[in-house]
Amino acid sequence: MSTSPSSSVDPLLVQRLSDEFAALSQLMGRVGADLGALRSQIALRSQIAAPPVYQQPVYQQPVFQPPPRYQPPFPTPPPRRVREPWWQRDGVISRVLAFAGAGVTLLGVVMLLVLAAQAGFFGPVARVVAGAVFSALLVGVGMKVYDRPGGKVGGIALAATGIAGAYLDVIAVVAIYGWIVPPLGMFVALGICAFGIALATKWDSQPLALLVVVGVAVLAPVVTDGLSLTLVAFLLVLQITCFPVQLLRDWPRLHAARTVPVVLALIAAVTDAGIRDDHADSVNWLLVSAIIVAVVGLVTGLVAVRQRASDVVASVLLAVASVPLLLSSVLFDRQAAVLIEGALAVTMLIVAVIRILPAHNRIAALTVAVLALLQACFYGTSDETFPIAAFVVAAAFVAVSGQERSKVGYAVGAGFAVLGGLAFIAVASPISLAESVAAQDNLGSAVVVGGVLGVALVVLLVWQGAKLSVRSLADSGPALVVAGIAGLYATTAATVAAGVVVAGRDGFTAGHCVATILWMIAATALLLRGLRGETQVHLALGGGLSLTAAALAKLFLFDLATLDGLIRVTAFVVVGLLLLVAGTKYAQVFAQREDPAASDASPASAGRTR
Repeated sequence: MSTSPSSSVDPLLVQRLSDEFAALSQLMGRVGADLGALRSQIALRSQIAAPPVYQQPVYQQPVFQPPPRYQPPFPTPPPRRVREPWWQRDGVISRVLAFAGAGVTLLGVVMLLVLAAQAGFFGPVARVVAGAVFSALLVGVGMKVYDRPGGKVGGIALAATGIAGAYLDVIAVVAIYGWIVPPLGMFVALGICAFGIALATKWDSQPLALLVVVGVAVLAPVVTDGLSLTLVAFLLVLQITCFPVQLLRDWPRLHAARTVPVVLALIAAVTDAGIRDDHADSVNWLLVSAIIVAVVGLVTGLVAVRQRASDVVASVLLAVASVPLLLSSVLFDRQAAVLIEGALAVTMLIVAVIRILPAHNRIAALTVAVLALLQACFYGTSDETFPIAAFVVAAAFVAVSGQERSKVGYAVGAGFAVLGGLAFIAVASPISLAESVAAQDNLGSAVVVGGVLGVALVVLLVWQGAKLSVRSLADSGPALVVAGIAGLYATTAATVAAGVVVAGRDGFTAGHCVATILWMIAATALLLRGLRGETQVHLALGGGLSLTAAALAKLFLFDLATLDGLIRVTAFVVVGLLLLVAGTKYAQVFAQREDPAASDASPASAGRTR
């Protein structure tokens, strides 16, 4: 039997072809998965590089998914940026080396001018001429180096070293050799400093100006052999000469560098003069220097804030420049000290009330004015009269604060009130109010005036505090309680002191009688205020009851044992009558509350109805 061609197909071949197609299918699936991962990475990077753009969705034919064991790779994160250390940044090492070289070179110049003179090396003329020539060469080389590529740092350092060296050379001519008088030397130094500041302005280089000023300020005391009026004068030249650049450049570090050295030198000189008790000429020159420094600081500070309202450094330096003048009053007698501090206080108060100035500038001026006023009060009064002066200043500030709507002025007035109150308690102590002998020794007319002013000041503080909506007085009971206690103490001290001044020991008892009656009058007023008031009702009632209890305690524990005769009778009768008035009024009010019809029928209510 014959066999057909179809029966000769090899089954193994069919199986092998089937396996190869399956492997090819798996391979295509892996290729498709890799292409999908690559497309995802490209899309992710394009989203990072450019903002997303809306695209119309396009139907894509599904691709074969890889086997579960296959995971596509994650996108590679961008490389992390590593910051260079500061010493490896561009220009840092060159600046450090150049500025260090400038400092070392300046030290060499000082050694040439001072140490060589002490050791007798060369002659005076040779030392001075060598210093001047060397400084001029440094400036010339610095100007040439600056114009070359990459020579900015070196040029600034060389020029600054030369200018500072020339300045120190002039100081040596005046302070060491005395070849020219100080005014002429200051004029020459001013020209040298002006050249340096002009060059710094031309190059727009604050470091150049700083190197000159700081270098001179640090090394000038070595040339002048410590503190002296010559040192102060040449540092003052730096402060004045650097001012014009304040109109052209915003260089706050330079303005601090030009002001702080002369201020520190003057503070040290004033302290030294006070310790050594210098003669009048030296003290007068220190006062003149302090006035000039304060005036320059004030003028430059005002000009700076008019140029740039946000220049807080100028305001701070305005206050710093006034410190030597604040301290210089210790070198004079009381009258001169009061005149100095009073003039400074008036000047700064005028600045503080100029509304066109920035707030930080006015606050700086007000701070100086407050310190000057405090010293004027201290120098111009005794222990007994200091509270009076403090209360007057406090009342002035509080009154003006109400007109200007200034909480800062109110706070200053409150501060003076606290200082005056503490000084008042030191004079009119509780022991002086409790013992007749101590009262006659310590209480006088100054206590009477101080007590009256204290009561008026307490009323003014509460009134203006409510007017200015000061939170501590507008809605805080403890502050009002403290004010009430302070007012009562001042009232008691004033009445007792008045009695002692008028009639001695008999006046002491009469003053306490009046004080007890005043306590009870105040308590009655508070109680009635609590009945009629709409605000602070509980505080008024609580204060009235507390003060009533205190008045009764004083009446029975102190007055009964201390007072005698008609005075004791008067105290008891008046206190009793006031208690009856308060009790009767309360009884009427509560009766009206329990019987509203009777309240409506009363004449007062009928009048209100009409």
